[in-house]
Amino acid sequence: MKIRKLIVSQRSTLTHRKPLSNFQLESKQCLSSYTEEPELEGFSQFIDSLKNYEKSGVPKDAGTDSDDGFDLGRMKRLMTRLGNPLSNFKSVHIAGTKGKGSTAAYLSNILRSEGYSVGCYTSPHMLSIRERMSVGKMGKPVSSNALNCLFHSIKRSLNEAIVLENGCLSHFEVLTAVAFALFAQENVDIAIIEAGLGGARDATNVISSSELDASIITTIGEEHLAALGGSLETIAMAKAGIIKHGRPFQVILGGPFLPHIDHILRDRASSMFSPIVSASDAGVRTSIKGIGTFKGRPSQCCDLVIELDHGSQSSIELRDLNLSMLGTHQLQNAVTATCAALCLRNQGWRISNGSIRAGLENTFLPGRSQFLTSKEAEKLGLSGSTVLVDGAHTKDSAKALLETIQTTFPDSRLAIVVAMASDKDHLAFAKEFLSGKQLEAVFLTEADIAGGTSRTTSATALRDCWMQASRELGIEVIHDRMTRYRELFEDNFISSTRDSKHETIVAAQNSLSDSLRFANQILRERTRNELGILVVTGSLHIVSLVLASLNR
Repeated sequence: MKIRKLIVSQRSTLTHRKPLSNFQLESKQCLSSYTEEPELEGFSQFIDSLKNYEKSGVPKDAGTDSDDGFDLGRMKRLMTRLGNPLSNFKSVHIAGTKGKGSTAAYLSNILRSEGYSVGCYTSPHMLSIRERMSVGKMGKPVSSNALNCLFHSIKRSLNEAIVLENGCLSHFEVLTAVAFALFAQENVDIAIIEAGLGGARDATNVISSSELDASIITTIGEEHLAALGGSLETIAMAKAGIIKHGRPFQVILGGPFLPHIDHILRDRASSMFSPIVSASDAGVRTSIKGIGTFKGRPSQCCDLVIELDHGSQSSIELRDLNLSMLGTHQLQNAVTATCAALCLRNQGWRISNGSIRAGLENTFLPGRSQFLTSKEAEKLGLSGSTVLVDGAHTKDSAKALLETIQTTFPDSRLAIVVAMASDKDHLAFAKEFLSGKQLEAVFLTEADIAGGTSRTTSATALRDCWMQASRELGIEVIHDRMTRYRELFEDNFISSTRDSKHETIVAAQNSLSDSLRFANQILRERTRNELGILVVTGSLHIVSLVLASLNR
């Protein structure tokens, strides 16, 4: 079955159209964020009372290994107070600008397929904070009951630690400690730990060399520049801080990296006497053979061959591998996870080729190049559309998203709805999209970041960035500061948008639900019998709002 048959519903002519008033459509549906389960109310109140840098933004240089960096001493003292839970299991530590969560999911599922009990700690979450901690052989988020019971059993110790640290323990530090305590309590065989920010001064970087079986660095890109020293080089040094001394086959590099960045990472590993395995070496060969469906989801059929220089246990050939997470970047994440699994196998972990295949093929994360079903689109009031949600929020991830769309639907045209955090490179993000596929409409909107507004970029500020990007690229757009735009929407919305089909419409719209309906209506009228895709992107937080509305 072709992918188009799976996710594109029959197009129908709009039979009822409301008139526009003040350039606003009445909202048929309120998109709102998910609220935690009542059973976790006490835990949620406790954790939300702590300083949350995801919500407020990270201070300058906080992620660097310097006097301005976060104090790892707090986290080490908290670990001691909780009985050093990390000593109860082996860990794999993952840092990188992009691809951490996907690589963690792939590797966790490989190990679960072999029968191991696995703890996996990632961030951020989409709908519930429980998603950050999966535990056991099934890969499901920790249950509300288990998390609640654990919290109450260690609450006294947490309160004592907060007092002793003069209230400086943060939301992420305490949540990380809770995850480590959970993994120890559940007696997991191994834990896959995703770093939050950087690596060197991240709260997760209290894993000692003896507790660590592998370090993975996925990619290095320009994100969180201020917090990580202001340059690509300082970001690389911060990420390399997770490399520990003298563990065999410990460091797996994803990449590919720029030559000078690769040099920084290898120098750090050399200084730690830690051998390197690269997922971008000549011994790794991959290809995407086609797009189809697998277990009811869109998938890419791939070949993956890895021949490392460490014996037969470090080689694998997987033909016709079906990955439900699309794009060359996700194939690279799968390669990185497979290299890590081969390194673990060389250290004595029992991991068969069949488990590697099963783990890769069973991995799917919401909000990563996720096509909604026709029923889901209809529930959002977007019937007749192909809807794609993706948490891309950097230039590189925007490029990867566009490449995925081009591979999946090469003849499609796009309308996009974007909301972004304030600390992202909005201009570079806009230029990537404007330079790519034909954009019919761009609606800039707003979404709370980690439940707050302090890091939210206003819709008008985003609109101004897209206007600047269009000017710098020499691309004509119709935007909502133009008289022509007002005439377009006041006179005859349907026919006039169709007549202006070669120019991109750019507008700021505070309401997410209105943005979706505007973009959808323009896309359907302009494309008619051609394939159009409505893309929701710019942040996992806007994606979580859309997905949460499907669960209401």
